Amino acid sequence: MAGIGSSNYWEDLRKQARQLENELDLKLVSFSKLCTSYSSSRDGRRDTSDTTPLLNNSTQDRMFDTMSVEIEQLLAKLTAVNDKMAEYTNTPGTASLNAALMHTLQRHRDILQDYTHEFHKTKGNFLAIREREDLLGSVRKDIETYKSGSGVNNRRTELFLKEHEHLRNSDRLMNDTISIAMATKENMTSQRGMLKSIQSRVNTLANRFPTINNLIQRINLRKRRDSLILGTVIGVCTILLLLYAFH
Repeated sequence: MAGIGSSNYWEDLRKQARQLENELDLKLVSFSKLCTSYSSSRDGRRDTSDTTPLLNNSTQDRMFDTMSVEIEQLLAKLTAVNDKMAEYTNTPGTASLNAALMHTLQRHRDILQDYTHEFHKTKGNFLAIREREDLLGSVRKDIETYKSGSGVNNRRTELFLKEHEHLRNSDRLMNDTISIAMATKENMTSQRGMLKSIQSRVNTLANRFPTINNLIQRINLRKRRDSLILGTVIGVCTILLLLYAFH
């Protein structure tokens, strides 16, 4: 009976971990979309009058703060569940199942690490976009103040305006690049969950059949090679876009 109770406890922990992971996956997708919509709305506001209310972005700022807190709480809960699972693997009487338990625990730890990294990366991108948009808005206000104060469109003002227009075009190109990257990340995030589930099942079969294990190793090597090639292509494209933008 004690073994049955311990088994139920482990399954309860796994169920909690999977539920938290699903919630985090949905939250991170919404969080990423918030960053994209924030940049787009700021782009649209630049084409309107400076007297346009900032309600939209103020609302998005509040949503950003709220979602950040919610995601951090979910990450903390998932960390606590992983810690409980780690404690369970050290419980006397689980030695015969320890290899399988550690494999499952490591998989949940990897998922937690991926979600934590993704959250901090998306949050950093959001803050960078907001800081850049605030800076460009300040530059535009300075230009408008200068124009209204001087009352004439002299040569210096024209050069200043041309440079500002060039900055706006470069900024839009950067925003488009970020949007493409975020859309790609959302697609990869969706595929990652499916691949992790498939990989877990394949690993179980691989442990039973050595021939399959060798085949999986070759597949993993090819997958890493394809990932390096894809990463190189994306990096080169990004560098070319940056060179074009600031040319």
